[in-house]
Amino acid sequence: MPHLHIKKFKSIDFPAKEGGITFGFLATNHNNNAEHLVSVQVDEDAFFLLAKEEEGRSLLKSDKLTRPASIYNVHKALLAYAKLADLEVVASNVPEVQKNVHLQEVTALKSIDFFAHNFPQEKEVRIEVGFGSGRHLLHQAAQNPEILFIGIEIHRPSIEQVLKQVSIQKLDNLLVLDYDARLFMELVPSNIVGKIYVHFPVPWDKKPHRRVISTSFIEESRRILKVGGTLELRTDSENYYAYSYETFIAFHKTSLQINKNKDIAVTSKYEARWKKQEKNIYDVTMINEEESEALQIEGSFDFDTLASENDFLLALHAKTERFEGGFIHFERVFEIDAGVMLRLSMGSFDRPEHLYLVIENTEPRYFPSAPLKSKSNLRAHQFLKRVLHG
Repeated sequence: MPHLHIKKFKSIDFPAKEGGITFGFLATNHNNNAEHLVSVQVDEDAFFLLAKEEEGRSLLKSDKLTRPASIYNVHKALLAYAKLADLEVVASNVPEVQKNVHLQEVTALKSIDFFAHNFPQEKEVRIEVGFGSGRHLLHQAAQNPEILFIGIEIHRPSIEQVLKQVSIQKLDNLLVLDYDARLFMELVPSNIVGKIYVHFPVPWDKKPHRRVISTSFIEESRRILKVGGTLELRTDSENYYAYSYETFIAFHKTSLQINKNKDIAVTSKYEARWKKQEKNIYDVTMINEEESEALQIEGSFDFDTLASENDFLLALHAKTERFEGGFIHFERVFEIDAGVMLRLSMGSFDRPEHLYLVIENTEPRYFPSAPLKSKSNLRAHQFLKRVLHG
């Protein structure tokens, strides 16, 4: 995670610009005035820088919740803010100059908005969830140039490693997304995906609700897969294999193939290590046999002007409101010049959305963008509107 250790955090006069970067406003945690968020706009990326003040030395870094598509926009924003605020930098891991030529022009890395507004449908699509080192994803893309591959990953070093190889190998049929795959599936058009790969997902034995494979994930997979398309789980965890098999087989109608220690064309370095240790590898492949109806989601994320006072909004801190099939949790409350900002978790219980709601002069808006347009998020939005109106 890129960051600056600074002697002391200092604010600036907002809004401000430096080197093509816009700093819009400052938000301060209402319950911890040593935590601040600075809004940033760099090209198409909108995100927050997070400042945490400590005695003797403070930290300035990227906010995890609003991570932008480009890590190098974070680098630029950190350096630009330090310059504008005349911060005394004690230590830094932010490069002053971009050293990796293969990452200077990144076109394969896309934001969720790219897929939400214009999902590519010219070719067959294959999706890999949690691609890790990227060996399998890169191999498949190189061997199948006529197919569009979408790799989903939240581990930044893995993303950068794959982007570098995309540039070196000149692959024009591979797109990368840093996002929750469970939410991403909800916006994929029906009947366009040939294969979905879920190779060696985190087992989450102590937090099973965080597992990728679930009833809702399988339902979305069946919808987006072509007839004859497959969802392919590969795992070294006997617990995950048993759990997944039970989840698949619980459907009224399903077609499965089960393999143990099956050889495939390319393996990860971890799989190679497990094979040397004679550890078992399990494959569960679901074959889709039915065509699904076209994806139709109606609704909007519009807001009405609020009559609520700031005190009412500030008092929402740490509260949770539940509705049928979902919830809204007000994680933190921030003060801004013209109002209040809320940090939210909202949507369904097994795949919630995390975002901010800025309320300036009684006018609410999501930051950095509206939630993913899914049925659960639209229900949560309507419930949120009722909460905000008291």
